[in-house]
Amino acid sequence: MKLTKLITAAAAGLALALTSCGNKDGKSAGIWQEDAKIHAVATSTMVTDMVKIIGGDQVEVIGLMDPTVDPHAYAQTFEDTAAIKSADVVFYSGLHLEGRMQEGLEKRTAKGDNVYAVTDAIPHEQILGADHAHDPHVWGDPEIWAHTIDEVVKGLSAVDAAHAAEFQQRGEAYRAQLIELKSWALTRVQEIPEGQRVMVTSHDAFEYFGNAFGFKVKGLQGISSADSAGLGSANMLIAFIKENNLKMIFPESSVNDKGIKAVADNAGVSVSKQHLFSDACGTPGDVVDVHGEKYDKGTYIGMIKHNVNVVVEGLK
Repeated sequence: MKLTKLITAAAAGLALALTSCGNKDGKSAGIWQEDAKIHAVATSTMVTDMVKIIGGDQVEVIGLMDPTVDPHAYAQTFEDTAAIKSADVVFYSGLHLEGRMQEGLEKRTAKGDNVYAVTDAIPHEQILGADHAHDPHVWGDPEIWAHTIDEVVKGLSAVDAAHAAEFQQRGEAYRAQLIELKSWALTRVQEIPEGQRVMVTSHDAFEYFGNAFGFKVKGLQGISSADSAGLGSANMLIAFIKENNLKMIFPESSVNDKGIKAVADNAGVSVSKQHLFSDACGTPGDVVDVHGEKYDKGTYIGMIKHNVNVVVEGLK
């Protein structure tokens, strides 16, 4: 009887420790490294990178998804739940990028927890498919992605008003870098003859990228990489490749290569040896030097530079 009561009490204690964001007991349970900092959780690698940049030394960030993860099909773990419930603030992309995970995060926002969908800051008219199926791949256009800075600054300032001015300052500095990034990419793309600016990728994740930089884009799978590609879709894509006289198509780091390689074999084109980063950045610390310019593929800026360089070298 006493043992039963002890087990029941322990279970109740665990449940209590995981009831809401900002629970101090959760912070001392081995989840966080530094109790003196604001504790933030972010979902995708792009959001994690932004929160780290804007948060600076005042914020400790746990990113739930690593570079190998497909956010569309991500399954939340017990450890994720513990981190979310013990955090001061949580940031996610939104527009259903995180699939089923979004419903739980929205419920937390409705309860008054500090949980923010960064894409809420993007003007409605800039979101593709805004009146139907939302396309969540907004980071493909650095200028559109820059809007999400506002939501991160707002969320961090809500839990640490003393450093709000610093968050704002870092946010504006990062915004300037993203605008410069888009300008750089537009210049780089000019190396491809206009008639050759056609991209075929593993799934339909590059519409924003295509609109931003002047590419016609087609994907084998739908907006979600969890969507399956039927024979009809593959045949239409093969016809598209032949009609546009493409020589190369592009696999993605977070999508299985099998489908895109089968399309390439049937269309008689090559597959790029380098994968594009569609739903996740590369591995942090993977620094490359392209034409004398170094960048880390594990950052958002490095992700875009990598994609632009791979596409330009593949199509020009």
